Amino acid sequence: MRVGSEISSATAKAGDRLDATLAHPLVVDGKTLARTGAPVRGKVTSAKSSGRLHAPGELTLRFTSAQVKGRMVPIATYAHSITGKGHTKSNARKIGGGAVAGALIGALAGGEKGAAIGAGFGAGTGTGVAVATGKEEAVVPVETALTFTTTAR
Repeated sequence: MRVGSEISSATAKAGDRLDATLAHPLVVDGKTLARTGAPVRGKVTSAKSSGRLHAPGELTLRFTSAQVKGRMVPIATYAHSITGKGHTKSNARKIGGGAVAGALIGALAGGEKGAAIGAGFGAGTGTGVAVATGKEEAVVPVETALTFTTTAR
């Protein structure tokens, strides 16, 4: 299925409606029930926004109906979960990079003692940058093709 609009854990709420189209025909027991491009609807079943320094955003989606012969009919799918990127590598680069830069500047300005002070200041600055820029939301861009498996009803 191809989603009709971007979905983000930053703004989505459980119960929000999803509109999409079939990227491939819906086939059951060798019979095509809905053709490629047919509208499908679903919902966000859970959404959790990202924390600043940990816990990336999470989304869980299900599709609930598809157009068959011109009318929307109920379908059931297993949940599809999406998780944002982890924070660890990005935070380590920001904090560690700040500490190294601070130590170099401190060493140039004040020798060994300056390096220690600069490293602490740089790590603090790097942590501030990580906090300010650290959200890692789960995002499904518009037109993204997602694969869902139908369940027996």
